[in-house]
Amino acid sequence: MFRAQLRRRPFAYPQIAIRLRSLSTETPLVRLENATVYKDSLQQNNQSPLFQKIDFTLHTANEHWALISTTDSSRTDFLNVLNGRYLATPPEARSYPYLELQNTTPHRAISYIGFDAERSGLGGTAVKGQYLSQRYEAHREVDDWSLLDYLEGNTELNALEKPENVKDTDLLANIVANLNLEPLLHLPVSNLSNGQTRRARIAKALLQKPELLLLDGPFMGLDPISKEHISTFLKQMAERSNPRIMLSLRLGESIPTWITHLIVLDSETNSQVCHSGTKGRVWKALGRPRGKNGFQQSLRSSITLESNRPSRAKHSKDEITSSDGFTEKHRPLTPGEALVEMQGVKVSYGASDASTKKIVLGNWSESVDGVEKEGLWWNLRRGERWGVFGPNGSGKTTLLSLITSDHPQTYSLPIKLFGRSRIPSPGELGISIFELQSRIGHSSPEVHTYFPKHLPIRRVLESAWADTPLSKPRLTWQNDIRVNAFLRWFAPELSPTQTSELQTLAINKEKIPRISPTMKRRLERLQTITEDLDWADTMTFRDLSFSSQRVLLFLRALVADPDLIILDEALSGMDKAVSEKCMLFLAHGEKIEHHYDRWNSSGHRFTDTLQKDNEMVNFDGIQDSQALLTISHNTEDIPGCVRQWICLPQSGDGKPARVGELPGPLELHPDSWADIWDVPLPKPVKPTVRQLTASAEMDAKARKKEGRAKKTLETKEA
Repeated sequence: MFRAQLRRRPFAYPQIAIRLRSLSTETPLVRLENATVYKDSLQQNNQSPLFQKIDFTLHTANEHWALISTTDSSRTDFLNVLNGRYLATPPEARSYPYLELQNTTPHRAISYIGFDAERSGLGGTAVKGQYLSQRYEAHREVDDWSLLDYLEGNTELNALEKPENVKDTDLLANIVANLNLEPLLHLPVSNLSNGQTRRARIAKALLQKPELLLLDGPFMGLDPISKEHISTFLKQMAERSNPRIMLSLRLGESIPTWITHLIVLDSETNSQVCHSGTKGRVWKALGRPRGKNGFQQSLRSSITLESNRPSRAKHSKDEITSSDGFTEKHRPLTPGEALVEMQGVKVSYGASDASTKKIVLGNWSESVDGVEKEGLWWNLRRGERWGVFGPNGSGKTTLLSLITSDHPQTYSLPIKLFGRSRIPSPGELGISIFELQSRIGHSSPEVHTYFPKHLPIRRVLESAWADTPLSKPRLTWQNDIRVNAFLRWFAPELSPTQTSELQTLAINKEKIPRISPTMKRRLERLQTITEDLDWADTMTFRDLSFSSQRVLLFLRALVADPDLIILDEALSGMDKAVSEKCMLFLAHGEKIEHHYDRWNSSGHRFTDTLQKDNEMVNFDGIQDSQALLTISHNTEDIPGCVRQWICLPQSGDGKPARVGELPGPLELHPDSWADIWDVPLPKPVKPTVRQLTASAEMDAKARKKEGRAKKTLETKEA
């Protein structure tokens, strides 16, 4: 019956029936009045509040909100406050007038969807594989639920009855059609790509018919085409107020044109609201940024959608550079020996019969030395910095799994890793999984999901020299120095409440000359002491915030100087300033540090570090002998050193993968982004000053009206 309904529906955006309500559309859905919020308890002596004196009202119609802040954790916390979590004081400071009239609770009427590794799988259900390579195996376990099972709620063995939402097959058919999930319905959910998983989770939330849908970073990790598709669908739902939508965005991320209202947390503490109202009101309140305020510039630019170009930085010689210090025209390195060789790779599942076989990678033929050959032919060499792109579900993660040997078919396919195949051949030993792991540094959402959470911070970094994360690492004195250097450099991100000896030196550098025997002795002393890093032995991976966990896994991929560094969405989920610091560290290590310069037109400035001045650098960035492979759908998270790119086609298209070369950092050559995707990317629509001014005036009138209504109500109550 359900399949028949899908066949009768063309791929379109049919209207979801709007439930008729006799309630006033002016009744607030959520109201915060002078609210102070604590995470666990009301004991102010034990902790600082998450938010202080928050005033915010979310009405029931004609308002489409986006939340913006400089940190991911603050956005997540604020959405959870709206969702009814945490403790608000005074108790009446948080209320749900509209839900009270409907006699329902926030738990039933508000759905929150967060897209990070802390919420592994789909919505917290037990549908994720037990180990990383399980998703690539042909054998399916009894609890490898299909996407249709997940959407219908059939994810329990020997369930006594079917869930209620299965009965609304018409709603299910509409949502599946709108989110283009029909081809995926019978796939195991553990086999879905990142973007497909995102669409599935949105569909699951919509089936619950929420009044309010809170989407935390909904566009993170989506390719440009999928991002535009999902944004269009969200727009149609928002315009019908079924459900009402609030989404969170990173600072500097383009705001969808259908968003009407913004709430912005202050950039210093992220604990108070600095701007709230229509886009026009916020834009007007920002005015012209004083002293080249980077926060105000990024916010104003994203509101007016003036440009998709990330901000450019300048060296002391006024040379245009990327945010991680690469010049606008930066030539690639001379390639060395091949580290990865793929000669006609084709990954398929199912029976040998061509009609039933599913090919997920290499379903094409391409010209190799003038001869047409089937499958993927591609080499990765020392010194090369590759970006791997393609639509969600095109096989990017499968490609990486063949390199890391997580995919079982690595053993049978024509692949050579570091000059050898996985299976021994006459006169040649196969390469072992342990040697592979010692030569590859890998950070990805999948690694994040399966990484042991109980390990101390120091042990996480040291595991780069171990066969497995839980094995005993093989350490030398130089390895210990390298780990300490990494911990000190990123102490503000990994342990914000502690201060490392390096930070103390940086603060007191004016008392001691930067270049002096005294400063060098102090830096040399850092190689023999660890008292300032005791926190790294007591704090565990689990104790860190999501952004800090991503930072730690990123550092783990670099610390052992592997031959090949793989960064698969490694910077997604990090706070903007932190991801910029990581990219600068990847490129230059401890040699260069970034400063915010209010007088510089870009707001950025680079200077040499104390370590470089005193010839005490322990890590100076990625080496010419190393290779880099990175995946990201956000141009700001693609390192400036990336020069080569490969774009995989949509699965089933039959078109070959395309390769090319960048003239310089991608952020300084935004036109190359369209070349990579080979499609005209949608251009943002820039609101006019008149439209923004009208928006500000509308907001002012609405606030006056609301104030009069509130005053009238208070008078009646008195």
